[in-house]
Amino acid sequence: MLAIAVGVGLGLFYGWVIRPVEYVDTSPNTLRIDYKSDYVLMVAEAYQAEGNLDKAIQRLTFLGEASLVDLVYKTMVFAETIGYTDTDLAKMQNLLSDLKAYSLLQETPAP
Repeated sequence: MLAIAVGVGLGLFYGWVIRPVEYVDTSPNTLRIDYKSDYVLMVAEAYQAEGNLDKAIQRLTFLGEASLVDLVYKTMVFAETIGYTDTDLAKMQNLLSDLKAYSLLQETPAP
């Protein structure tokens, strides 16, 4: 028992003090889809409370994805498969709909 405890202690000391993991220059686009889904949900909740689409776009741009519409759609599909509540999905759907409308307005050439 003593040898196991000493081995675990030395292993933890080595991993935490001598050679800890160092993350260098990581960006938010390296997040897994579950974390991205949580972040998009937080943005959708803030958007529902504030009603400021420009601020929501700014927050979503933080994730570094090329298409915000695709980002929100992918995270919604994931959120639905893992069982997000209908209320949360509705908030994300509202954000997605407004992003689509905004992107269509941006693509439409001025007369």
